[in-house]
Amino acid sequence: MNETHTYTAVVNDEEQYSIWPLHLPLPAGWYTAGDPGTKEACLEYVEQVWTDMRPASLRAAMAADEAR
Repeated sequence: MNETHTYTAVVNDEEQYSIWPLHLPLPAGWYTAGDPGTKEACLEYVEQVWTDMRPASLRAAMAADEAR
């Protein structure tokens, strides 16, 4: 199938990333995080920036535990 949609990278409050087709409204709690482009380009962007898969709240809790 020939992909014709334009996508954008999106991120939520937990700093988890995904991609989303531009022709659809963003789901609640998600925000654009990159430039629009092809599906492949957006996936590449997500791979580059999302280097820690742990949710932000877990990272904060683990950092607080380490500080004690």
